[in-house]
Amino acid sequence: MNNALLQSVIALCQQAGEAILEVYHRSEGMDISTKSDDSPVTAADLAAHALLAPGLQSLLAGVPLLSEEGSQPDFATRSGWDHYWLIDPLDGTKEFIRRNGEFTVNVALIEQGSPVLGVVHVPVTGITYAGIPGEGAIKQVQGQSTAIHTRPLMPTEKSGHPVEVVASRRHGTENVDRLLEKVATHLGEVNTQNIGSSLKLCLIAEGKADFYPRLAPTCEWDTAAAQAVVEAAGGLVLNDRLQPLRYNQKDSLLNPDFFVIGDPEYDWWSSLLSSPPIH
Repeated sequence: MNNALLQSVIALCQQAGEAILEVYHRSEGMDISTKSDDSPVTAADLAAHALLAPGLQSLLAGVPLLSEEGSQPDFATRSGWDHYWLIDPLDGTKEFIRRNGEFTVNVALIEQGSPVLGVVHVPVTGITYAGIPGEGAIKQVQGQSTAIHTRPLMPTEKSGHPVEVVASRRHGTENVDRLLEKVATHLGEVNTQNIGSSLKLCLIAEGKADFYPRLAPTCEWDTAAAQAVVEAAGGLVLNDRLQPLRYNQKDSLLNPDFFVIGDPEYDWWSSLLSSPPIH
């Protein structure tokens, strides 16, 4: 994978972030409408898509693009794609509307069902997370890049510190609470932080959190970019059978329930499953 390509994608995501902030800060409103699935879309979502789509397609000629705000080909068409761009121009639209800053620009390159490059840009802070699995991950602040890594998991009784968990603000909270009770029996005290968008995965990638359980629906464009960053930083994003989360494998673009873990050396199936995963 070409690092120059990663830098070009970072620049595009930052430009999209600037377009988003123009809408975010304007006084006349966000031009909010509702899509067929009852989810909101704003002028910022569309502005970011309009910038990213042609920009990405110019980087790799002939590579198709799948965006939350673009046309979505059926699986008969998508199944023929060996690689493609998968993007969410504005992840966390509800957080954007609430003006809490917890929204991101997500861009991933998918090859054979796996994210091989990912960029997550946070417009309000100007922070960018980026990574290429197998080659490393970075956090870029004001043009300065620093390598990031997930951290080893130490049970409370050994470290004296709680296990740090990130979770959605408003999705699947009851199921997550039950799961975390089970995790606590294995690991000790659990501290949970609720936050929006793919920022949750990025906190794990940079070693500020240990675990993110997602037990409610998400779409593939919500997770792919941040999955690449997490994997590049040494972590894992696993489905409900603790197998790597994969993309473009079926007609639906919905993900299964999944878990994001910072420490791949820990015996997670003891905490999450009644039996080891089947390989």
